[in-house]
Amino acid sequence: MRKPHRLLVEPIVRGALLEDLGRGGDITTESIFPPGRRAIGAIVARKAGSLAGIDAALLAFELLDPRAEVLERLEDASKFEAGATLARVACDTHALLAGERTALNLLGHLCGVATLTRAYVDAIAGSKAHIVCTRKTTPGLRVLDKYAVRCGGGENHRFALDDAVLIKDNHIALAGSIHNAVVAVRKNIGHMVKVEVEVDTLDQLREALVEPIDAVLLDNMPAQMLREAVDIVGARFITEASGGVDLTHVAEIARSGVDLISVGRITHSAPNLDIGLDIAP
Repeated sequence: MRKPHRLLVEPIVRGALLEDLGRGGDITTESIFPPGRRAIGAIVARKAGSLAGIDAALLAFELLDPRAEVLERLEDASKFEAGATLARVACDTHALLAGERTALNLLGHLCGVATLTRAYVDAIAGSKAHIVCTRKTTPGLRVLDKYAVRCGGGENHRFALDDAVLIKDNHIALAGSIHNAVVAVRKNIGHMVKVEVEVDTLDQLREALVEPIDAVLLDNMPAQMLREAVDIVGARFITEASGGVDLTHVAEIARSGVDLISVGRITHSAPNLDIGLDIAP
């Protein structure tokens, strides 16, 4: 699995460390322990889940102690049980204790995203649909949130506004019609850029069918309407279901025959996974 480049991840981890260290550093640890003392910390899962963000977590210790040594680790996308050791790191005691909260905050959040994503992916197993994320990510963490979705078996939608065109309801309202919006877009984008249009009625869908688009987002449609929409579209372009998707009915949505199911909850509402750091003997 392709990982985010370190140049993208390091500023996130560095910023989190600076936020936590404050103006004077870890005054508790520095008051108790002399510099140069080394210790081993074990990152341990308190609950079962799917792993995402282990590199970012370990980077917190490395940035504080360039001599930090990773003794063992699991790889991202691994499934683990409660009590599993996700990694062990040996480093300066100051770095270990000062970096602990930053490492665990990032890892707990990202494992939470991956674990919830995995639940959605498992819920639609056997269908042709794919679970995709949205831009509803934690500000500043998008590159890691979207990576965590992939670790959980999901796929990424647009990373940012310049990845592809998505003509939504407000664009249509201001442009006057789907046709007007599509014509304007096609005049101003390159031939390699994909165009998707959001619709929330079958009449809008029929309007979109005659336009030169690549995908249609079926917004907040009940299951029966989704099935009708998929039949209307046929194989002309990609169909995506979106809006209020949760685990109680995602399988029913998948059975409608859509290609993609976009789920905001996997990034904006994923519960933090309980992970701790224990001092190894």
